[in-house]
Amino acid sequence: MAAKQFDMIVIGAGPGGYVAAIRGAQLGLKVACVEREHLGGICLNWGCIPTKAMLRSSEVFHLMHRAKEFGLSAEKIGYDLNAVVARSRGVAKQLSGGIGHLFKKNKVTSIMGEAKVSGKGKVTVKTKDGTEDLTAKAIVVATGARARELPGLEADGDLVWTYKTALTPPRMPKKLLVIGSGAIGIEFASFYNTLGAKTTVVEVMDRILPVEDAEISAFAKKQFVKQGMTILEKAGVKKLDRKPGVGVTAHIEKDGKITTEDFDTVISAVGIVGNVENLGLEEAGVKIDRTHVVTDEFCRTGVEGLYAIGDIAGAPWLAHKASHEGVMVAELVAGKHAHPIKPNTIAGCTYCHPQVASVGLTEARAKEAGYDIKVGRFPFIGNGKAIALGEPEGMIKTVFDAKTGELLGAHMVGAEVTELIQGYVVGRSLETTEEDLMNTVFPHPTLSEMMHEAVLDAYGRAIHF
Repeated sequence: MAAKQFDMIVIGAGPGGYVAAIRGAQLGLKVACVEREHLGGICLNWGCIPTKAMLRSSEVFHLMHRAKEFGLSAEKIGYDLNAVVARSRGVAKQLSGGIGHLFKKNKVTSIMGEAKVSGKGKVTVKTKDGTEDLTAKAIVVATGARARELPGLEADGDLVWTYKTALTPPRMPKKLLVIGSGAIGIEFASFYNTLGAKTTVVEVMDRILPVEDAEISAFAKKQFVKQGMTILEKAGVKKLDRKPGVGVTAHIEKDGKITTEDFDTVISAVGIVGNVENLGLEEAGVKIDRTHVVTDEFCRTGVEGLYAIGDIAGAPWLAHKASHEGVMVAELVAGKHAHPIKPNTIAGCTYCHPQVASVGLTEARAKEAGYDIKVGRFPFIGNGKAIALGEPEGMIKTVFDAKTGELLGAHMVGAEVTELIQGYVVGRSLETTEEDLMNTVFPHPTLSEMMHEAVLDAYGRAIHF
């Protein structure tokens, strides 16, 4: 059978791939998108979206316990874990189905199967009905990543879970060990701890949330400990003794000593590895470094007509970065003028309780880069809206270049900061200075006023603190 011809073939329908496919089709390209499992990829089905649905349930549960503070009464507060999970899966299903609709609307050819680059401009797809050959001048690899497994700590779906099992748990953990305190680890720790699991988090680095500003990490840790979590930093899980049907004995090393502790459940969240296998990439001449495809700023692999976007193309491993890379590559393929993505203008958000969000350089990174800096801070306790919401725990921190007034970074912890951070992202993208931000009028009463005050504070002009 003759090969089907396209202008662009996208391998993977996650937030990078499906967006690249739709944008390409909008620009008049004939596009095929190949997906082996679920439209929407990990993000919609097993990551960003279902975790937020579950975290929303735990947030409401937490607030129900605080009813009395708000002059309300709620009795016999409880939860049904199966119903919490069912709601989360329903949300994921709704969005995944929406992508199929968007593909039809934009005339993207959607093919379910396993794709492999089989030559220059060629892709072979194994489907349930056999094999299909496709050709295109441009191939975009957007196959994402999966959970990293460490020797001896491998997931088994029973006692040791990855994010997938944690999203569809066979039971509610009573005593939970979370290995790793990046966004995934800390979100699951926050969810299960709020629902009553006695939770311990082990982090090998010197602090939890290690990519965040040190001050924000310390603040978040204090809140987690207050909520009953045990946090072990500069610590590692050396071994797990598994007793099926009973639990796990973890051998934890800290300060040169190994102690053992029993848990009924372990969640491993120790990073990700790129899905680079069985794609024919190395045979095509693509360079792979530690499971990630090496690309330039335009996501070009160095092999003509072959691009890689999203998690497979390296950090930051964020859905919104993947989507913007997808748009950029589609525009390049269509002959448009595309702008490369600047990693320092991409915000990171963690939806634990309290939330954490940041963009740009931390205070330490700014100093390392040789900047003379001005730092501003503003606490939630000084904000009327935060107090009215009953959310007085939090802070906003800004880092400026003392010479030029450029906003180098912004870091937040507290209620709704994952929504607030975008104000600073826009500011950085527009290259606003401290003066622009100081002269901006923020509405009252809002949490966003703290963003203004954190800028004013950097220059000794804060009003409410």
